[in-house]
Amino acid sequence: MDRRSFLLRAAGASVLAGTSSVFGNLKRLNDGMWETSTNSFDLVAIKGGEPDVMFTKGMEALGGMSSFVKKGQKVVVKPNIGWDVPPERGGNTNPKLVSEIIKQCYAAGAKEVVVFDNTCDNWRRSYKNSGIALAVTDAGGRIAPASSEGYFQNVTVTGGRNLTQAKVHELILESDVFINVPVLKNHGSAQLTMSMKNLMGIVWDRRYWHSNDLHQCIADFAPYRKPDLNVLDAYYVMKRNGPRGVSLEDVVTMKAQLISTDMVSIDTAGARLFGIDPNDIRYIQIAAQQKVGRADLDQLNNESPRRKRRGILVE
Repeated sequence: MDRRSFLLRAAGASVLAGTSSVFGNLKRLNDGMWETSTNSFDLVAIKGGEPDVMFTKGMEALGGMSSFVKKGQKVVVKPNIGWDVPPERGGNTNPKLVSEIIKQCYAAGAKEVVVFDNTCDNWRRSYKNSGIALAVTDAGGRIAPASSEGYFQNVTVTGGRNLTQAKVHELILESDVFINVPVLKNHGSAQLTMSMKNLMGIVWDRRYWHSNDLHQCIADFAPYRKPDLNVLDAYYVMKRNGPRGVSLEDVVTMKAQLISTDMVSIDTAGARLFGIDPNDIRYIQIAAQQKVGRADLDQLNNESPRRKRRGILVE
């Protein structure tokens, strides 16, 4: 199938219009065309299933969680838990996805899996009403607070233009593996929340970012501690009134997911999935110029047989 025409079979053209270059060559999992690989792809896109099922299928394409987590390692999972809203409002990462990530980390041999976010709303209510606190504990993980400056340590952001220092949560500094799990949604200041923007939840002093060119600060901080894995949740997608949203009318059910080790690539794909030209998102362009990652998705597909992106339709 031509990679620019896969949408006709992926369904939801009204939702995914203009995003055909995100998914590459779509493989149906029930037609015998899918070949298991070992960490062969730069970007995997999954469409059509529940969050946990899509993540499982996507990780199969990347060689499984054992490609990222080794026995005895401490893993930090950082979803978006910023808002005191239920999952269907699309303000936070889907709890089913968070749960499955934790389970797979333990199956790969992780010693401990800890989950946290520096929330905007009250952290206890946000953790609870997002459904993430229960999902974490049921999966055997530990939920940790980020509500006090005492949890954060001063670090130097080498190479930053506007942002040269930050206070980073101690769990990030102590982790062996860092998994970044943002939700795709509209944002009033940054235009879109995705993987690079989600890193604002691991720092304390976010007001500085907003008052000193938010887009530049997002790009400046991105290379400080690059996540080992980024999983962009696009199951419930807030199309307007972000980052908190107003009502269910702000949300579309897209049932999609992107997975990559490259924040610039996954944010480029996420913008296209949302329906926005990634060239219009300044922090993506700045990060690409600063060599944080690659914004040219065609380059991912064409460099070599082992440097590809892959689209999966779950049915």
